[in-house]
Amino acid sequence: MADSTQVFLLLGATLAAFVWGRFRYDLVAIAALLAATILGLVPTDEAFYGFGHPAVITVAAVLVLSRGFERSGLVDLIAEQALRVGDRLILQMLVLTGTVLVLSGVMNNVGALALMLPVAIRMAREHDSPPSLLLMPLAFGSLLGGLTTLIGTPPNIIISSYRADATGEGFGMFAFFPVGASVALVGLAFIVLLGWRLVPQRAGKASREEMFDTAHYLVELRVPEAGKAVGWSLRDLHEAVEETIPVLAVVRGDKRHAGHAFHGSLAEGDILLVEAGPEEMKLIEDKAGLVVGPEPPSDDEAPEDEAPAALRESEEEGAPAEKARGEEASRRPAVDTEGLQLVEAVVRNDSMMIHRTVTQLRLHNQFGLHLVAVARDGGRLNQRLRDIRFRAGDVLLLQGGEGEIGESLTTLGCLPLASRNLTLGQPRLLAVSVGIFAVAVIAMVLDLAPSAVALTGAALASLLVGVLSLREAYQAIDGPVIVLLGAMIPVGQALETSGGAALIADTLLSLGREWPMVATLVGLFMLCTLLSNVINNAAAALLMAPIAASLAEGFGVSLDPFLMVVAISASCAFLTPIGHQSNTLVMGPGGYRFGDYWKLGLPLTLVVMAVAIPLILIVWPL
Repeated sequence: MADSTQVFLLLGATLAAFVWGRFRYDLVAIAALLAATILGLVPTDEAFYGFGHPAVITVAAVLVLSRGFERSGLVDLIAEQALRVGDRLILQMLVLTGTVLVLSGVMNNVGALALMLPVAIRMAREHDSPPSLLLMPLAFGSLLGGLTTLIGTPPNIIISSYRADATGEGFGMFAFFPVGASVALVGLAFIVLLGWRLVPQRAGKASREEMFDTAHYLVELRVPEAGKAVGWSLRDLHEAVEETIPVLAVVRGDKRHAGHAFHGSLAEGDILLVEAGPEEMKLIEDKAGLVVGPEPPSDDEAPEDEAPAALRESEEEGAPAEKARGEEASRRPAVDTEGLQLVEAVVRNDSMMIHRTVTQLRLHNQFGLHLVAVARDGGRLNQRLRDIRFRAGDVLLLQGGEGEIGESLTTLGCLPLASRNLTLGQPRLLAVSVGIFAVAVIAMVLDLAPSAVALTGAALASLLVGVLSLREAYQAIDGPVIVLLGAMIPVGQALETSGGAALIADTLLSLGREWPMVATLVGLFMLCTLLSNVINNAAAALLMAPIAASLAEGFGVSLDPFLMVVAISASCAFLTPIGHQSNTLVMGPGGYRFGDYWKLGLPLTLVVMAVAIPLILIVWPL
C-alpha cells in the first residue's frame, strides 16, 4: 500500500475520532503519531521532535504571558470600565465584543474570553437581558481578534513556522495585521449592527435563581428528638440515603456552619439546609428520620404551614412534581442563603471532570466542594447529581470555602462565571507586565530574536519579577493543546513527505485550471473552514498548510497568499460549538443548542471570506 494511501486512512480515522469526541483530542493526536511511527510514515528518531518545535514553545509562552496579564490586573482594569457602558444592548455588545477582540490580539483568545465572560454575564443580569444575546458575539469576537497578530491564535503561529521551514523566514509579529485587523473590524461591525439579530434569544436564563431555581429547592430538614440521625456525621447521612444530596449548611442554635466545613456529629434540633426535590426529601425522611421544616408549632399556635404534607399528598395523588414544588415553595418562607458561598462555573473543554461523575472525582473529599446543581443547554438537569457525567460547557452551581474555591476550580478545569469578583492588580506589576511584553514585541519586530525566543524570554522575566508564580505559570499552559501540536506536527509533515498533500493539490489544480485563481483560494478557504469546525483549529492549520504549499507550487505562484488563506480560514470556526473552545465555553451559560451557531456563524464566515480573499491578494500578491 502506498505511503500516501496509508496517510489518508490514518488521517481519516483521526478526523473521525476528533469528531466523535469520545476521547480527548490530545489522546487522539498521540495515538495518530504512534500509528504513523509504527507504519513508518514518521521516522522513529523524529517522532517527538514536534514537542520542541518553535510553534509549540511559542504557544506555551503566550499562554504564560496571558496569565500574567490577568494576574497583573490589566484585563480587570479594562473589564471594570466595560461594566459602566449603560443599558443599551448594541452599545454593550460593541464594548464587550470590541474589548475581547483587542485583547485576543495580544493574548490567548480563550484566555481573553474567559476574562470577559463573567463581565458579560454580570452585565446581562444587571440589565435583565438574556445572556445569549451577548455571549455568542463575545465568543466570535475572540476568534476574530486572534487574526490580527502572530500570537493571537495558534494557527497564525503554525503558519508562520511553516513558512520559516519552507522559505527560511517566518511571518513577523504584525504581518497578519493589515488583513486580520480589516477582517476583524468588518466582522465586528456585522455582528453589532446586524448579526446579533440572528442569535437565538434564550429568555429567562439571565439570573442564577432562574437557571437553577435554587430558592424552590432549598429545604430545611430538622433532626427530631431521638431521631436516627442523632450522632451521625454528614458522611454517615450520605451513606444512609445512598445519595450525594448537598447539605449547604447546618444550623445549630444561632450559629450557621457551612456544609462543606461541618465535620461534627448531628444533634437533636439541628437544622440542615438541603438542596433537594420531592423525591430526595421523601428519601431523607424515610432513611434518616429527618423531618421537613422547623419545630412544630405549639398547641396555641395555628399550624399554618402544612407544606410538607401537601407535598406528600400531591405525590401520592400523582400530581406533577413541578406543581408540588411550586406549592411547597409558595408556603415556605424564603431561605436565607447568605454566607453559603455559592459560585457558578462552566466546565472547560480540557477539564478533568468531563465524562466523570461526582463520586469518581471525589469532589467533596478531595476538593472541598459540594455540587448543588447542574445546568446544561440553559436548563437545570433534574436527574440525580451522582449520576450526571459532566460535559464541556456544563454550568455548575458549587459550594465551597471562600479561600480554596478558586484554586479548586482551576485544578478541576472550570471557569468561574458571574460570582467572580474583579480584583485589580498592583499598579507596579501592571506596568512591569506591559513593559516586558512591549520589549518582546520590539525584539520580534526588529528581528533581534525569533518569536519563540523573545516570548519565552518575556515569560521568564514575568516569573522572575513576580508577575505570577511558577505554579500559576504551569497551570496556565494548556497541556492538551501542547500535546496536540507536538503530536500532529510530525503527522502533518508525513502528509507532505508521503506525497499525500501533492495528490490533494493536484486534484484541486485539475479542477481549478478552468477557473480564475481566486476560485481556488475560495475552495481552499471553504475546505479549511469546514475542517476547523469539526476539529481543533490548530490541527486544521497543520493539515492544510502542506496542501496550500503544494497548490502554490503547482500554480507556480507565491506561497504567501495561500498560507494566509489557511491562517484566516482556520480561525473561522463559527459554525459549531465544537470547533473552538470559545464556542463551547459559552454554550452552557448562553443556553445555546448545537444548531444555533450556524445561524450567525454562516453569514459571518461568508463576510470574512468576502473581505479576506481580496485583501490577501492586495497585500500578498500572487
